[in-house]
Amino acid sequence: MAWTRGLPVLEVRELECFMALADELHFGRAGERLYVSQSRVSQLLRDLERRIGTRLVERSSRRVRLTPAGARFLAQLRPAYEQLSATVDAARESARGVTGRLRIGFQGTADARLMRAITDFQERHPGCVTEIVEVPFADPFGAVRHGDVDTAIVLLPVEEPDLVLGPLFSRQQQTVAVSVRHPFAGRASLHADELAGVPLISATAPAPAYWRAAQAPSTATATTTATTLATAPAPQVRTLQEGLTLVAADRGAMLLCRPTAEYHGRRDVTFVPVEGVPDSVLGMVWRRDGETGRVREFAAAVEAASRAGS
Repeated sequence: MAWTRGLPVLEVRELECFMALADELHFGRAGERLYVSQSRVSQLLRDLERRIGTRLVERSSRRVRLTPAGARFLAQLRPAYEQLSATVDAARESARGVTGRLRIGFQGTADARLMRAITDFQERHPGCVTEIVEVPFADPFGAVRHGDVDTAIVLLPVEEPDLVLGPLFSRQQQTVAVSVRHPFAGRASLHADELAGVPLISATAPAPAYWRAAQAPSTATATTTATTLATAPAPQVRTLQEGLTLVAADRGAMLLCRPTAEYHGRRDVTFVPVEGVPDSVLGMVWRRDGETGRVREFAAAVEAASRAGS
């Protein structure tokens, strides 16, 4: 076996052949995946087994299966190979510049800071096309998780183990949306204490329970004391428009950040600033296995827009 600075020389093609064979458990199908002959698959496997010093695959006239050593090797090889591939892809992207297409999701409203980040990103990387997609209120993480967008700007909190939480921005005071007929409609501001007993409209599933509770808290920390908010039952909605329609019908109230309130303004709903509840904060998220040069560069643009607006 050849060595370089103490490390054995491994052939990537042999590793790819082994992984394809482990997936297919058939020499012919593995060869079709790799665009090589069945005999070439056998040769690559023999070479790899000779380098490692043990059999990785058992082959009989009836079936192909991994040996215990082969199963252990596969479990360690696949994540290492995927990491190596990602590193090579990142280096290739860096060398040729950021190109392709970046799909950006947003929740609530695409405010001035987000649009500034998108504009800056496009100016820095004219070879990359951006698409902007609204993320459903009741499914903040689904579009990212399912690959419909590459990254999304969503309301905090984010506690999803398969997602990365990137830069935070657009910290805003919360407002409460109420019908123009509601007793709070004429107020200049409210304190969280005054929301006790007011039904707060929240999102329905698939939004996680912890995220729904944060948008319509049953309890919240006030400036000085723990404040109990709505205790009466309230509807759950899929979209902001559904929520605001129920607000207009006096079915409940809804907490929204100021930019979203201004964007979704309507004559039958008024928005009153609320003191004593945590500010609304947006964050950029992407899949842990979906980080690309485009995502990293857009995260840098979001970070810069956040600093400029603070």
